[in-house]
Amino acid sequence: MYANDRASQHLGITLDDHGPGWAQCSMTVTDIMANGHEITHGGYIFLFADTTFAMACNYPGSVTVASGGDITFLKPTRVGDELVAHGREIVKQGRSGIYDVEVKRGDEIVAVYRGRSRTLPAPKPATS
Repeated sequence: MYANDRASQHLGITLDDHGPGWAQCSMTVTDIMANGHEITHGGYIFLFADTTFAMACNYPGSVTVASGGDITFLKPTRVGDELVAHGREIVKQGRSGIYDVEVKRGDEIVAVYRGRSRTLPAPKPATS
């Protein structure tokens, strides 16, 4: 999935590692991500956490989308900060799942994201 994720690649988000139900991504905060207060715009932190969530819930090869997500910002980040996000599955019931993502700068947690997923049914084979 990451190979086709142009938005994440454009922002410099990298998929460092992943496995069934978990993923780790990293991102360096760049100039374009700063808001008027000279801190990282929350939308970029959300996108970073949401990307990590997507990588965790789409392994191996399922087609899973977000049914919702929310984030709590704990500390501001700034241009040049190196961020790492760790996402993991909390529970999966049928086609629904809940995943938590911690966004860190070094050892500090700067944001916590909770994503809700829904796995789409396999497409029906085409009939003639």
